[in-house]
Amino acid sequence: MNVQFLNPFIEAAYSVLEAEVGITPQRGKIALQRSAATADDVTVLISMVGEVKGVVLYGLSERTAINLVSRILGQPFDAFDDLAQSGIGEIGNVITGQASNRIAAAGFEVNISTPTMILGKGTLISTLDFERLQVPLESELGTLQIHLALRDTKNGSEPTPHANGA
Repeated sequence: MNVQFLNPFIEAAYSVLEAEVGITPQRGKIALQRSAATADDVTVLISMVGEVKGVVLYGLSERTAINLVSRILGQPFDAFDDLAQSGIGEIGNVITGQASNRIAAAGFEVNISTPTMILGKGTLISTLDFERLQVPLESELGTLQIHLALRDTKNGSEPTPHANGA
C-alpha cells in the first residue's frame, strides 16, 4: 500500500463529514492489515482503476449508518431501508470522488466505480495480496472505518508476474 494515498482520503472524509453531516470526526489509530476484512454490518466497496488501482472499503455498523443518514436528511430513520442504503453509498462515493480529485492533482490518472453495498456482518472481503490501511474515524454518531488497498501503477509498484520455470 502506497501511503501517499492516505491523506487525500482522510482530508476528503473530514471535508464530506463536516459539510454533509455536520460532524468533525477524530482519527483513530491507523493499522496495516493483510488478512481478509470482516465486513461491518454495512460496507461500501468502490474500485479504483488507472495509475492508482485497488479498492476502498467504508465499514460501519447499521446504527452508525442510520445515524449518519438521519443527520444528512434531517429526518429520523428506524431501519436501514433503500433510501438509507443509497445515502450511505453516496457518502462513500463523494469521499472517494473528492480523494480521487486530490490524487489526480498530484499527477495520477484515476477512475472510480459506482459504489457496491455489502450488507451483513461476518462477510469476508479479501484484497488478496494488497496490504490494506485501516483508518477509523470516530464521532458521536459512531465509527466509520476506511480501508484502503491501493497501488501506484504509474511508478512501478505493480507486482511483476513470475514466469514459471523460466
